[in-house]
Amino acid sequence: MDLKELTTFRTIIEEGTFSKAAAKLNYAQSTVTNQVQRLEKELGLQLFKRGWDAELTASGKIYADEVEGLIKHWNFVLEQAKSLQKEEIGVLNIGVTETITASILPVVLQKFRALKPNMTCHFIVGNTDSLTQALLHNWIDFAICAQSQQHSSLQFEFIYNEQISFITSKSHPFAQQSTLHLEDLNAYPLIMGGQNCLYHMRLEMELSQLSTKPFFYSVSQISAIPSFVQNIPSVGVVLASLPLSAEVVRIPIPMTNPYIPIGLLQNSKKEYLSSTKNIFLQLLKDELLGSDFSNPKG
Repeated sequence: MDLKELTTFRTIIEEGTFSKAAAKLNYAQSTVTNQVQRLEKELGLQLFKRGWDAELTASGKIYADEVEGLIKHWNFVLEQAKSLQKEEIGVLNIGVTETITASILPVVLQKFRALKPNMTCHFIVGNTDSLTQALLHNWIDFAICAQSQQHSSLQFEFIYNEQISFITSKSHPFAQQSTLHLEDLNAYPLIMGGQNCLYHMRLEMELSQLSTKPFFYSVSQISAIPSFVQNIPSVGVVLASLPLSAEVVRIPIPMTNPYIPIGLLQNSKKEYLSSTKNIFLQLLKDELLGSDFSNPKG
């Protein structure tokens, strides 16, 4: 029994005769007759009374009531098989923040490759704003970033808290101090991410409470900020997950709320993630939750 035989049987019932079914399916009438005979042989029962019209036998009527469900099930199994094959050799488009790319992604990709060696992964690096736009345009399957507050069509699943961090060069006067405050930042320019970065906006809110705000430069590539603070007397504002060289140190400057929730952001219209996407996501979650920066202190 195959799908063609089932489809032919259903078409005969719909059209009323073998000849009309053959015309609709673009088959020779002998092909339709042969398919019905094969189906009857496989089932071990007679489906049609012999004659010019396609009149069903009692057994045929019972089988006819079930054939639509059989065809739907057959198509479902085929689609599942195709999806599985596609997952084994397909492509994942994943949006990630810059700091995750530098510190976590290489380890995750190594583990994922061991499980799915034929899957191609395209990583789109950006901040929450750019990754949100990529999701809305269906350029990526999902993103690991902060929550979008402006788009209700996107669904967010929390994974961990990222933390805003202040850095200077080892030779900077602040590097030797154990107690600092936001007001102290007025003494040096700040170097921080672009104005559409969520952590930039979070810091701006805190600085707005001061009588005067520090001068700042913005750099869209957060990983470049440590190089700036090494060469310019300044304070860098980054995220705790960003790896630093030995020439750069973190300095303690308390904020009311230095944490930014990071998680899975995806289109809420998607009812599920494929098994391959779930494997990658679980590996990423495990690595994030096991890392030092996912459990910030202070």
